[in-house]
Amino acid sequence: MAGMKPSGGETAFQAVNVALLTVLSLLFVLPFLVVISTSLVSESELIERGSFILFPHRLDVTSYRALLSNGSQLYHAYGITLLRVTVGTFFNLLFTAMMAFAISRKSLPGRNVFITLVFITMLFSGGLVPNYLLMKFMHLTDTFWVMIVPSLINAWYLIIMKGFFSQIPESLEESATIDGASPWRILVRIIVPLSLPTMATIGLFYAVGHWNAWFDATIYINNQNLMPVQVLMRRIVLTMTSQDLNAEVMAHFESKPTPQSLKGAMIIITTLPILCVYPFLQKHFVKGVLTGSIKG
Repeated sequence: MAGMKPSGGETAFQAVNVALLTVLSLLFVLPFLVVISTSLVSESELIERGSFILFPHRLDVTSYRALLSNGSQLYHAYGITLLRVTVGTFFNLLFTAMMAFAISRKSLPGRNVFITLVFITMLFSGGLVPNYLLMKFMHLTDTFWVMIVPSLINAWYLIIMKGFFSQIPESLEESATIDGASPWRILVRIIVPLSLPTMATIGLFYAVGHWNAWFDATIYINNQNLMPVQVLMRRIVLTMTSQDLNAEVMAHFESKPTPQSLKGAMIIITTLPILCVYPFLQKHFVKGVLTGSIKG
């Protein structure tokens, strides 16, 4: 009843919940704070206080200046990554929506065969060597499209989108067909507008996947001008040196950034954009997940 005071047990339960969630939140935030602090530590302070510094006495932005200076490879790698995320996510949603719409229609000949083939790809993979030979045979190696074409359709996302499309009443499609609408027009003008939350959710998954991807570029691309920012970050994190940066850029700095601060700055620079974009897409993400759970 309204106005009733919570009992002692309920108060204790809420206090324990708040304390537990606070501790968990700190555990999630603490590693990120450590990386930020490490990226702002000078060489002298690192020698003086050791490698684990949560609150630097003096902020040193030499690592960020080195990474963001004119002539740095970071800008070009960022451009490749942004282009990959934009183009890749667009084609991912386009091809996934087209195939999901097709296999969601019961009138499609061989529909069960296509669904079975899609499901098999979730269980078995051709392996690294056959995939490389296939990319080479298709003349995709050392091209931008080798990061786009092999991952055009994710089987799991396809099944999710197909399940949502199946819940849309077929009477809408039948009415549009009677009015002379083609299947493409039905997909673009009816199905997609009704599926925007799901499309936004799957689009976010695709975008984050492209942003974090590095393995395909490492395997299929030798041209340094086509490397995304994650490959550059991986090199700096693994080698913990500035050898992947432009030597002319590093020559302008009297004190070179420490390997630890350079690694931390690179992680922050490559992580921050997706953290800034996610809050604006979160409402669509939550709505899409709830819609999928309700509609099955």
